Amino acid sequence: MSLSTHVLDTTLGIPAAGVAVRLEHSACTLAEAVTDGNGRIGALGADLAAGTYRIVFDTGTYFASADRPVFYPEVAVSFVISDPARHHHVPLLLSPFGYSTYLGS
Repeated sequence: MSLSTHVLDTTLGIPAAGVAVRLEHSACTLAEAVTDGNGRIGALGADLAAGTYRIVFDTGTYFASADRPVFYPEVAVSFVISDPARHHHVPLLLSPFGYSTYLGS
């Protein structure tokens, strides 16, 4: 099973580069990475089994580094992997005062 993410700064209309991301399962950290210049992490974790996972995005540090206000210093997205053979993509659309996510392809 593969897992990827993509973070877009919707206020500026650009990829959110440099966002620290953590993958968790059963309160354990499985992987950590930082979004690249295109706001992407192509591979987060490996050989993930069926179950409930959580991706935590460090949005506070991202906004603070640009001296921008932030209301949500951390965004945690919980999701279920029911088919470990399928690729899962969890994007985050981000602004200082709101966010949205969805199951991507």
